[in-house]
Amino acid sequence: MSPHRPEWTLGVEDACATQVLEGVSDAHDGSAFSPPLRLRNAPPRSLASGEYVEGVLRGDRAVLSRAITLVESNAARHFDLAQSVVQEILPHTGNSVRVGITGVPGAGKSTFIEALGTWLCAQGKKVAVLAVDPSSSVSKGSILGDKTRMERLAREANAFIRPSPSGGTLGGLTRKSRETLLLCEAAGYDVILVETVGVGQSETTVRSMVDFFLLLVITGAGDELQGMKKGVMELADAVLVNKADGANAAKADTTRVEYDRILHYLRPATEGWVTRAYTCSALENTGIGEMWGVVEEFIRTARASSVLMERRKKQTLAWVYGMVEDHLRKSFYDCPAVAENRAEVERAVVAGKLSATQAASKLLHLKEQAR
Repeated sequence: MSPHRPEWTLGVEDACATQVLEGVSDAHDGSAFSPPLRLRNAPPRSLASGEYVEGVLRGDRAVLSRAITLVESNAARHFDLAQSVVQEILPHTGNSVRVGITGVPGAGKSTFIEALGTWLCAQGKKVAVLAVDPSSSVSKGSILGDKTRMERLAREANAFIRPSPSGGTLGGLTRKSRETLLLCEAAGYDVILVETVGVGQSETTVRSMVDFFLLLVITGAGDELQGMKKGVMELADAVLVNKADGANAAKADTTRVEYDRILHYLRPATEGWVTRAYTCSALENTGIGEMWGVVEEFIRTARASSVLMERRKKQTLAWVYGMVEDHLRKSFYDCPAVAENRAEVERAVVAGKLSATQAASKLLHLKEQAR
């Protein structure tokens, strides 16, 4: 019996095609075209700042993913390296079209993004999707399942999908989302699609990092009559009624007309641009190309009037002061004096012995004394 035949083939050698290959050395699978395999559970080799930058600029998806993980890290040891990478790629950013997409739960945001992204890839464009997944308030974890819901788009060679946890951040945008967006731009992606968790007043923070803001709605939800949605509608550059297919097509068109009537009385979100409502069916891929035509028209108009340039300048400054607020908040809670007396102050507030204003003043005074 051949030593390379499994033991259970004894006596039936001619009827069995199974063979056991000889072992290979150097953790290599034996293929002339395969690189040596890493040992299982062995950590990947650490990259230097220049290696991250070089990999991102040449569009290496693996390096881009690692760079995004680096900037999303809250570990203090990663901060300097992450900022070094971001600083180096800054000159190569700003050339993408940034589109924010929000909408009520069930509006079909992921389905629409997949349809739009696939359509854009067919037009020869490189598309990056930053999908923000809601984090649990109990376990703090996220499922990060958006990529599995965009199966067709995930197979596109020119598409890059990156789910990120919201981490409880206002509006469902992670604190590092802007840096992630810049990394994708430096990697050569023509269009950046930012999907948010849901819709509401807190969700309007998406406007602070995109050029074009799209509000996705559906028929029969009553949203056209809800005043609480006004804050979002005032920031939208377009309202898109999804699921305009089958028996729902006529209702979708009626809903579009209702939204157009409301938008007529609202101040446009962008100077020199009139916000209108449109319809589409992400399921049947109808109205997708037309919607992108609206985005392109918006970009042309905003660039010609310098509105786009001014918007990005304001967004950058808002980013600066947002980071200042984050730093001040972290500095406050990390202060030893605050941490030491915080429980006592909280007990006094709960017992009614100290007002909320007095408690805040006391904690802030402790922080000042610790400087």
